[in-house]
Amino acid sequence: MRLSLIGMAGAGKSHWSKKLAEHGFRRFCCDDLIAERLAPELTRPDGTSMEMGEWMGFPYEPQYKERESKYLAYEIEVLTEIFELLESGEMDSEEDIVVDTAGSVIYTGEENLGRLRQSTTIVYLPTPPELQEQILKAYIANPGPVLWKDMFSKQPHESSEEALARCYPELLVARQRLYEQYADVTIDYYTRSQEGFGVSDFLKGVDDPSMKPRPGREDRSRPPATRYKS
Repeated sequence: MRLSLIGMAGAGKSHWSKKLAEHGFRRFCCDDLIAERLAPELTRPDGTSMEMGEWMGFPYEPQYKERESKYLAYEIEVLTEIFELLESGEMDSEEDIVVDTAGSVIYTGEENLGRLRQSTTIVYLPTPPELQEQILKAYIANPGPVLWKDMFSKQPHESSEEALARCYPELLVARQRLYEQYADVTIDYYTRSQEGFGVSDFLKGVDDPSMKPRPGREDRSRPPATRYKS
């Protein structure tokens, strides 16, 4: 089985990709691979390291636009390398794979998203609207590398923090539409948060017909995913 996990930062992509890795899946974490490429820029003058979110900053900061663009370029580079490996025939076709995508994978272009569809089953992990404030607080307290793609704007007499709080829910809604557009399977937050819900339940959800796309969206021009080997 070859899976890709998509969703906002904090949706649980890393959590579930690591759980799948513990059960034998080979894991590709796009953020980790991007961080490797950014390593020289993530080192402060005193030799200590910073997280990518600190490096990128918030969308109202002067360095943001340039770093947003650089991050996306590296993200596309990382995806291309993963695709080439998956498509090369050098990997065991029976090996279970999970790609932990960055939240901005939906901005990498139709060609890359098409290759993602062909190479993997895309699993969307949504976050419900009632968690938006919690997600925003987490982003402000410990910012991750979020790509805003011109969704941030500041109104007259509005502080940067107020603008962030106003625009973040709009970003979530816009992204949700794109995640849903490209997903093969959706496993909702409350399902995967149930007590005792584990990897076997997650994989059953991937195969559950009720989790599949609406009619007319099931043709991804690729063979169906191979079932997970127990």
